[in-house]
Amino acid sequence: MNLSSKKIYNWTLMILLAFIWGSSFILMKKGLIVFNDLEVAQLRMGVAWISLLPFVWSKIFSIEKKHIIPILVVGLFGNGFPAFLFTKAQTELDSSLIGILNALVPLFTFVLAMFLFKTKVKVSQLIGILLGLSGAIWLIAGGGLMIENGNYSWYVIIATICYAISLNTIKNYLQNMSAIDIAGLAFFVVGPFCLLALAFSDFSEKMTIDGAYLALFYVVLLSTVGTSIALVLFNQLVKGTTAIFASSVTYLIPVVAIFWGFTDGEIITLNHFIGIAIILGGIHLINKA
Repeated sequence: MNLSSKKIYNWTLMILLAFIWGSSFILMKKGLIVFNDLEVAQLRMGVAWISLLPFVWSKIFSIEKKHIIPILVVGLFGNGFPAFLFTKAQTELDSSLIGILNALVPLFTFVLAMFLFKTKVKVSQLIGILLGLSGAIWLIAGGGLMIENGNYSWYVIIATICYAISLNTIKNYLQNMSAIDIAGLAFFVVGPFCLLALAFSDFSEKMTIDGAYLALFYVVLLSTVGTSIALVLFNQLVKGTTAIFASSVTYLIPVVAIFWGFTDGEIITLNHFIGIAIILGGIHLINKA
């Protein structure tokens, strides 16, 4: 694949991922109509694990020792923790706002790369970091959000830090593994335990509620397309580019999330656009330098 074709391929992956992940927040919201946040997260991780199981079953017993800890890190920080944090945030926040805050991933990816992997920093990049954080603070404290809802924004911010940890781990320790192996093996860390916990919940009783099967469909769609397939594509993007470039998919996610939020009756205000402009301005400075 020549340089031009590779760029087109990478940008195509990024746009596709932005649409898939930008749609994930509204799917979570639809699932939460019937199920609670823990059940949605458990179901999401469990179904994602099952959907990738056939592709990596034989790899479980041949994984190299040097890859065990990185896979554990990716499983917990790239899949497990964010799944529960995002669904918790979704119980109180609009899909559009969550999508906007998710744009902090490149910022935290750069910060961790700087401190853990000694990436050289320029003044403009430091300004970008401060600008991005200012945008998040604007949305949480000064963007017209209710205080109690603003507190739930921290679940999203913590989740973006988790993603940044996972991104840097993949880029620095799992480069010689295929994208599907990384995703499939990482789900082994959380998937089985989530299904076990779900089995001891009142999930089966909730399936008798009106609209339960439709809610289940939304969560299964979230699990297979928005989680399994998306992570394989994303891991491929990380391996083929840089962690910071790959994390830039979150530039586009807010646009998709705002669109779905608007179609679902969510109120989009000027504060949303001010917040996203500040955050994206900061990330632009980080990547431009």
